[in-house]
Amino acid sequence: MVMPPFIAAELLSEVDLPTTHERLASLVKNTVLPRLIQMHAQPSAGHPARARVPSAGDIEKLAHLVLDPNIQLSSDFVSTLEQQGHSIEDLFVTLLEPAARCLGTMWDNDECSFVDVTFGVARLQQLLSMGSRSNTVPEFSRKRSVCMVTLADEKHSLGVTMVETFLQAGGWGVRTLHRGSIGEIEAMVAGEWFAVIGLAVSSSRQFAELASTIRAIRLHSCNPAIGVMVGGPPFAGATDIVSQVGADATAVNAPTAVLVAQRLFDIGAATNWQAHSSGTARPRQSA
Repeated sequence: MVMPPFIAAELLSEVDLPTTHERLASLVKNTVLPRLIQMHAQPSAGHPARARVPSAGDIEKLAHLVLDPNIQLSSDFVSTLEQQGHSIEDLFVTLLEPAARCLGTMWDNDECSFVDVTFGVARLQQLLSMGSRSNTVPEFSRKRSVCMVTLADEKHSLGVTMVETFLQAGGWGVRTLHRGSIGEIEAMVAGEWFAVIGLAVSSSRQFAELASTIRAIRLHSCNPAIGVMVGGPPFAGATDIVSQVGADATAVNAPTAVLVAQRLFDIGAATNWQAHSSGTARPRQSA
């Protein structure tokens, strides 16, 4: 079966497979394996082994495994943890999302290139989609669309531009609206299908406006299960604010934002499918 695109086609030609394999082998041998051996020593007598939460070593190992073009390596690793009783929902929080974060850190530290990180995030998206079975959604590629928005009084857009770049490289269709009013945002989501909308703010003073905008998005969106992702400095280390403004998730960096968007797509696809199957799809509401 041909898998849906999780990476922009033009980037595939830039992947240097021999170099990737060589670097991966070196990293696993010299960095990952020693840490895993140290962290997962045999349990002492009277303390039997049991299923465990993925460790920092597991996260780092997966971050390197997804750099390999052979997805079977990372798929087998994730499957082993699933067989220990971890659901894909649990692994998103404890393994996949942290692995995307790790890739972003590696890029920041010049340990890998933009193409490497994009390739790794593409593999994480594929693993997540396979686990959630959203890759079987009709018109999968067309529905993987996202709108990135900065609010009307927002003057900073660098972070949004970076997220947009990674989303496009990850195979997403991306629309961007800078300094959009609530009316402009309403019209956009009412007239065009978006699986996810991302909103960025740079100050907590914008929270009231952000909350109003999110309410309007949910009221007018032609996708009743649209996922809402927020980002910006005010959300760093303050995940409770995400639900307070009515959003679904946030992300700490651009590579993580791509995986969060895929997770919101998976959830929305499942919700829309259940509503369609049961005939309980939410009717469009009027203001």
